[in-house]
Amino acid sequence: MTAVAAKNAKTGLRLALVAVAMVALAFASVPLYRAFCQATGFGGTTQRAERAPGAVAGEIGVRFDANIDSKLPWRFEPVQETVRVHPGERTTIYYRATNLTARKTTGQAIFNVTPEETGPYFNKIACFCFTEQTLKPGESVIMPVVFFVDPKILKDEDTKTIDEITLSYTFYPVESGETTG
Repeated sequence: MTAVAAKNAKTGLRLALVAVAMVALAFASVPLYRAFCQATGFGGTTQRAERAPGAVAGEIGVRFDANIDSKLPWRFEPVQETVRVHPGERTTIYYRATNLTARKTTGQAIFNVTPEETGPYFNKIACFCFTEQTLKPGESVIMPVVFFVDPKILKDEDTKTIDEITLSYTFYPVESGETTG
């Protein structure tokens, strides 16, 4: 092999490695972004918690929003549209999802809160959004969300005057690879 051919082969190998790295990064970007948002509360991403610290004085309203991607044939809605909570208080609310088709379908909910500054203070203990949801033909289910608002929200200069938080979910279809009839 000549020196030029060896140099071209080395350059081609480097370019191939760069292309493979770019494809790998593209596949990893969504999970990495999700992990970053969950760790920092960036973009209104809520936090996960094991338990609530206990209620403190003061109240904050929480509004519940439900959306469906047009490709998922479900009806999805909060059972209760708003609640008033004491920061630190463990609260359970419910959403209802109904499969409007004659076949089994699976969806996954993504979530955020607004205003975005409240994301680090909104903690979910249990949520249907942590896993995929599969509904049988025509099935309707009630799905709980257990959460609390961290009392530190009342001391943060950027959030202490916020009176209402909106928790929003959007369900997207999950392709299972199965053919169901």
